[in-house]
Amino acid sequence: MKAWLTLLIGTASLAFANASHGQAILDQIDEALHVETKNGWFRSDFSGTLDLEGYYIDQRPPGLLFPDDNHYFNPRLSLFLDTHFGQQFYSFVQFRADRGFDPGAADSAARFDEYLLRYKPFDEPWVNLQVGKFATVFGDWVNRHESWNNPFITAPVAYENVLTITDQTVPATPAGFLARKNTFDAKAAWLPILWGPAYTSGAAIFGRVHQFDYALDFKNASISSRPTIWDARHLGWEHPTWSGRLGWRPNAAWKLGVSASYGPYLLPVAETVLPAGKTLDDYAQTSIAYDVSYAWRDWQFWGEVVFSRFDVPNVGNADTSAYFIESKYKLTTKAFAALRWNQQFFDPVQNGAGGEEDWDNDMWRIDAAFGYRLTRHLQGKLQYSYSHQKGNHQQGEQLVAVQATLKF
Repeated sequence: MKAWLTLLIGTASLAFANASHGQAILDQIDEALHVETKNGWFRSDFSGTLDLEGYYIDQRPPGLLFPDDNHYFNPRLSLFLDTHFGQQFYSFVQFRADRGFDPGAADSAARFDEYLLRYKPFDEPWVNLQVGKFATVFGDWVNRHESWNNPFITAPVAYENVLTITDQTVPATPAGFLARKNTFDAKAAWLPILWGPAYTSGAAIFGRVHQFDYALDFKNASISSRPTIWDARHLGWEHPTWSGRLGWRPNAAWKLGVSASYGPYLLPVAETVLPAGKTLDDYAQTSIAYDVSYAWRDWQFWGEVVFSRFDVPNVGNADTSAYFIESKYKLTTKAFAALRWNQQFFDPVQNGAGGEEDWDNDMWRIDAAFGYRLTRHLQGKLQYSYSHQKGNHQQGEQLVAVQATLKF
């Protein structure tokens, strides 16, 4: 483990130290990493990114960061294979080797995060049919969540803040459910609104007609589900989730969209502890989101608000809302700065004693980042985040993260 980490660090250091020479080498590698038939009917491109991340975490770790140490190093190698078969068929595979899907979730891990087959029946982009394991169509942040496209290192609050919602057990009483917010995050048992890009398994139809685009997917797990059950080998489609998004692009600068998702969020292991006569399908996560983006000269802006309801056994409906406003400014041809404001709110539920109480702690977080793209293969980012939540304890207020990305 230490040997290959040293190799990765050394590779990135050399690349930063001699960027122009490295650019020439990586350009040659780019040219070599594809195969194509003479008539162009078959073409396969191999590419990848190497991310080296370092974290200073004000314990306890916030969001979907799992390390118990104040300092943490997280390498990630991502490999992509894009293959075209004529004009109608396309396949994509993403393989990752790292220290868990979320930093610190494992000592070491390797897995296929995405694999899909797509069929496009027309020459125009009106209809695409897709099956496999791939990101949710809900929301718009997922389209830029990869390290090369995300101005930040971490995700917005809606995509990573852990709630007191469990998927493997159920609260016995409202008081027991409300007591969870007075403890620190139990990340092995609790869920966020969306677990990052939610690479769940299933099928989708999507396309674009003039200024409008649409997407609808049928998946094996909810948008809040944990990565360990995203693969169809671990969870079937007995209790599916449906998600969709409608988008409108009135011109090149603006993009607007509305998303919705519905499906059970409890796992089969929780079925034995449900109230009498109830099934997993009686307890769903229902979510709606609105997203907007705008580009003007050297500025880019994004905003997204998500409303989500969890039907909690023995409690009732637990509602929450979260939003973020994000901006990115291009300082020079190579440097950029970004700022993101996040907030999340929780509605009251019956406390079982005749009153009502918010079911989790409201919170806010501000993220600031600076990035520098040395070449079209090499990028560095620095992020500082400060968060605060209502209540007597904090889940790590300060975070400093650095990331170097080598793209080939």
